[in-house]
Amino acid sequence: MTVCRNAFARLRILALTALASCLGALPALAASGSRCVALAEAMPGVHYVSLDAAAPARDQVRITFIGHASFRIETGAGITIVTDYTGYAGRGPLPDVVTMNHAHSTHYTDYPDPNIKHVLRGWRTGSGPAAHNLTVGDVLIRNVTTDIRSWETGQFEKDGNSIFIFEVADMCIGHLGHLHHTLGPEYLGLIGQLDVVMVPVDGSYTMGQGQMMEVLKLLKARLVLPMHYFNSGTLSRFLSRLDDGFDLDMSPTQTITVSAATLPSKPRVVVLPAFEGALQE
Repeated sequence: MTVCRNAFARLRILALTALASCLGALPALAASGSRCVALAEAMPGVHYVSLDAAAPARDQVRITFIGHASFRIETGAGITIVTDYTGYAGRGPLPDVVTMNHAHSTHYTDYPDPNIKHVLRGWRTGSGPAAHNLTVGDVLIRNVTTDIRSWETGQFEKDGNSIFIFEVADMCIGHLGHLHHTLGPEYLGLIGQLDVVMVPVDGSYTMGQGQMMEVLKLLKARLVLPMHYFNSGTLSRFLSRLDDGFDLDMSPTQTITVSAATLPSKPRVVVLPAFEGALQE
C-alpha cells in the first residue's frame, strides 16, 4: 500500500486567454461533451475517456465528476467509491464505499442505499471525531478531520468535516470536503503529500478563493480537480487567480484515468464538466 509522501512541486497556468471564452459555455460543454480547446494531446499524463470505457488497468484510477462535490472513483481492482454522497452515485454499479460530510444537505444523506457496504460519515458522532482507516480491495481509505463554520451563527463546529484520502495504485487522492479554514503544519503532517486533490472553489460557502489558493500551494498536489463552484462565473474567478505556477486544462469529458507513472511533472488544474451539470449549493 502506498504512503502519502512529503514532497513539494510547483504549478503553472497555460492558455487562460484561449480558454476564457469557453468558461461561459461550461454548462453546454457538460451536456455536449464538446472540446473547448485541444490541450490534451499537448499535455500527456491524464487520459480523457468516455463514461462507457473499459475498467481501468491495475495501475490506474478512473475519476468521474458527478457534480457539486461528488466524484466517482473506480480502481483497477474494481472498487467504486463516491465522495460526498447524497443518494445519487452516477452511472454504473452501486458503489462499494461512499463518503459524506454534513455542512449542507447536498453533501450527505440520512438514507444511504442499505446495499452499500461501507458508509463513511465525516463528522463527529457520539463522543469523538470521525476516525476511518480501512482497506477495501486495493484502496486504503482514511480521513483527517477539520472544523466547519455555521452559516447561521458563524461559530465553528469541531471536527465537523473530513478530508478523505484514498491511497491506491501508488497514488494519494484527497477530497477536501467542505473545508472552511486553511491548513497548518498539524494538518499537513496528517494528510501527507497528495498526488490528486479535489478542491472546493466557490469562495463563499467554504472559504475565500484566495485562502483556498493558499491551501493548494501548501498541498502541492500534481493534479487539482475543482469542484463546488456552482456556475461558470465562480469557476472563472477561481481560474483567474492562478499564477504562472499552474498548468490548466479544460477536460472534454467528465471522466479521466490517472496513474502514478503518468502524473504530470508540473501540477495541473483540470476542470471536469459535471456529469449532470449539477451546480447546486
